[in-house]
Amino acid sequence: MTIAIIDYGMGNLHSVAKAIEHVSPDERVTITRDARAIKGASRVVLPGQGAIRDCMGELERTELTGLVKELLADASKPLLGICVGQQMLMDKSEENGGVRCLGYLPGRVTRFDDTALDEQGQRLKVPHMGWNRVHQHHMHPLWEGIPTGERFYFVHSYFVQADDDAHALGYIDYAGSRAHVATGRDAVFAVQFHPEKSADAGLRLLANFVAWSP
Repeated sequence: MTIAIIDYGMGNLHSVAKAIEHVSPDERVTITRDARAIKGASRVVLPGQGAIRDCMGELERTELTGLVKELLADASKPLLGICVGQQMLMDKSEENGGVRCLGYLPGRVTRFDDTALDEQGQRLKVPHMGWNRVHQHHMHPLWEGIPTGERFYFVHSYFVQADDDAHALGYIDYAGSRAHVATGRDAVFAVQFHPEKSADAGLRLLANFVAWSP
């Protein structure tokens, strides 16, 4: 089995690769922007980090936008989106004045309210940074062995709101908003948190992705 991590210049590529290698030492993990290698892989990871306009721009600059859309439309090859890699799957993002995304899942990406207060009356921090409990909204093979309410590691100011409840696989409540931090359909599963930085729970999710046969 080959697992291809798409290298379009954005994302925590080597940390993701090391984490996947840790849970699947017998599989080949490659960081690549070669279209034939990505098409020939058994599984694909779409990472992302930073501003979504930059991520979408770099995906276009490296001539990988069409390939990613092709993979999404095919619906047979398991694909894992991470961080901005989740946000890019939506219709649009409000970041940077509005950015058109890949349009795989109907919905939008919006910013947390940085005036929201916690129960003690203290202003909640935006970016939302650190550990938070993820509540599983629908059963999914990638949740296997992970209890609902398990903690995962986040770094983000913008979050996904899926239009279709069936696509919202996990959520957190933060700054007065319900953020869909796990979304997907068919052979696609995407998360806002960083599984490669989320200790045992993150490694279990990555192992589930490697074993997933949708």
